Amino acid sequence: MPMKKTGVKDLAKQLDDAQKALKELDGQLGIVQFDPHDPSSIEAAIAEIEQIIDTRAGRYTSNAIIESLIAGMKEQYRQGMLDRAAEARLRSGEDHGNS
Repeated sequence: MPMKKTGVKDLAKQLDDAQKALKELDGQLGIVQFDPHDPSSIEAAIAEIEQIIDTRAGRYTSNAIIESLIAGMKEQYRQGMLDRAAEARLRSGEDHGNS
């Protein structure tokens, strides 16, 4: 039985930490700007938002739940920035094509 209690206590702590980390990550994380035509600018913006996420929730990275959440958030922001950059390049190309 003691093993079970420890397991439950560990899970309860992980869930409590997860809730705290989610509060840290709630709302606007920050504003990053980038040049959609400059791959190094895009990568720098991605690195910046990843650093913001790490700063906000970094103390909880030993928590498997949060580690997974952080990895997912980083990928989501990365893909969102890449998508926005691609859209901006397409719009810019369309604008130049119509001139």
